[in-house]
Amino acid sequence: MRTAEIRRKTAETDISLSLCLEGGGYEVSTGCGFFDHMLEQFARHGGFGLKLKCAGDLQVDCHHTVEDCGIALGEAFARALGDKRGICRYGWAALPMDEALILCAADLSGRVCVNFDISFPGEYKLGDMDAELVKEFFLGFARACPMALHFKKLYGENNHHVAEGAFKAFAKVMAQAVRLDPERGDELPTTKGLL
Repeated sequence: MRTAEIRRKTAETDISLSLCLEGGGYEVSTGCGFFDHMLEQFARHGGFGLKLKCAGDLQVDCHHTVEDCGIALGEAFARALGDKRGICRYGWAALPMDEALILCAADLSGRVCVNFDISFPGEYKLGDMDAELVKEFFLGFARACPMALHFKKLYGENNHHVAEGAFKAFAKVMAQAVRLDPERGDELPTTKGLL
């Protein structure tokens, strides 16, 4: 079983997190309702076991909570993956969420590149969370678990559907990328000898 535990404490957030790439239940509590919903969707649709608790400075806003949880979750994936032997490395998805259609692709390359071509029309709040924080979560995650990560919104008018489509697409992409490839054995999925 590929697992990791993270404890990350700053002046802005206090996060405890456990992750199992092979599955399990999920319990999420960040104090930011919409963000909890997105993390639950990520765990459920990716098939990951996730327990995450964050006490953040919500009297300011959700920014530090969302960004720091992205960093902590990225760190957990990086630890659980170890040297990445035997993984598929790549993942991609075109995910429909009602009228929204979101493309996502990732390469667990060890190099950071994030292209986030998703806009949130009209109202810029998702419950108690600013829509711009969706991008901040993925930036934090990709910096902590170095990858090339790409998003594109093909369609979408409802901001809830667009954001949820992005998290679900990312879940499917990560599930593919971290999957152990039985044909690969314990080989590294690279010709360079290091990911």
